[in-house]
Amino acid sequence: MNPDDPLLRILACPLDKGPLHLLVPDEARSSEEALYNPRLRRRYPIVDGIPQLLPSSGEQVREDEHEELVKRMAP
Repeated sequence: MNPDDPLLRILACPLDKGPLHLLVPDEARSSEEALYNPRLRRRYPIVDGIPQLLPSSGEQVREDEHEELVKRMAP
């Protein structure tokens, strides 16, 4: 998925219905892209280009990782 993808504007967290941020592999600390909700500190994987947005697909992010991700998202 690309950061300019119009789909990112309409995707929302399945839990709080708020916007999600695209994490590239380096930011996601894995080899896969992910979508991140900083409000709930939940990361949702993108598998074969398809966002996995079921509540059960999300994983909680540790406090230290959350702080690092928020710093990278700031302009």
